[in-house]
Amino acid sequence: MGRQWLQAKRDVANLRKGQVVGKLVKEIMVAAKLGGADPESNARLFAAVEKARRASVTRDVIERAIKKGAGVGDEKLTIEHVVFEGYAPHKVPVIVEVLTDNNNRTAPELRVLFKRGQLGAPGSNKFLFDHVGIVEAHHADPAADIEGAAIEAGAQNVEPITHAEHEDVPEGRTGARFLTERHDLHTVSKWLSQNGWTVVTSELGYVPKNYPEISEAHRQEAEEFLQAMDDHDDVHRVWAAIK
Repeated sequence: MGRQWLQAKRDVANLRKGQVVGKLVKEIMVAAKLGGADPESNARLFAAVEKARRASVTRDVIERAIKKGAGVGDEKLTIEHVVFEGYAPHKVPVIVEVLTDNNNRTAPELRVLFKRGQLGAPGSNKFLFDHVGIVEAHHADPAADIEGAAIEAGAQNVEPITHAEHEDVPEGRTGARFLTERHDLHTVSKWLSQNGWTVVTSELGYVPKNYPEISEAHRQEAEEFLQAMDDHDDVHRVWAAIK
C-alpha cells in the first residue's frame, strides 16, 4: 500500500512520543479546518481524535486543536499544505505531504533530506500514484465480510490488514483498508462507523500503481531515507512505491 515500510519502524517512532503527539495535534487542526469542528459529521476529524486519545493526548489539548482549526475563539490556524515529489534512493517514487506554518523554513530542510534521493518538480511523479480516499477500520467479528462491507459502503476496493501491518488494528479483529473515490471518503467512513466498524484512518492519500523491484540492501537504504523524511516535524505523510 505504499506505507508498510513505516510499520517496521514503529518502535523507533514510539520513542519519539512528543513528535508523534505534535503531528496528531496538527492533523486534528487541519481536519477541523477542512471539515468542521464536529467529529460526528467529520470522519477525518473523528479518526484523528480517536488516534490522539489512544496516544494519551489530553482532552484539553484535543479541544484546543479543534477550536484552532475550526477558527473558533481567538486563535486562528495559519498553515500551508505543500506536496513534494521525488525519489528515494534507487529510484523509489515518493510523495511527501507537508503541513507547515513557515514554508520558507521547511522547504530548504526538505531539500537537504532529498539529497540522498532526488527532488522532482511539481507534477513529476504524481502520475505514478492514484490519488484516492483511504479508510482503515476494524470490526469485532473475526469473520466480518470485508468485500460485502466495501460494496455496501461504496468503496472501490478493499484489502485485509492485520495488527502486524497496522498497530491500530487490535489482534483478533478483522482489519481492512478501503479505497474510495476522493469525493466518497466521508460517505464510506460514515457507513462503516454506523455499521460496526471502528475507523482508525480516514484521509486522502496516494497509492502506488506499481512497485519497482529492488534488492534487500537497496530496500534498507530506501527505508532509512523514508524514515528520516517522516521524522521531520512538518512532514505529515510519506507515500512511497515500496512494499
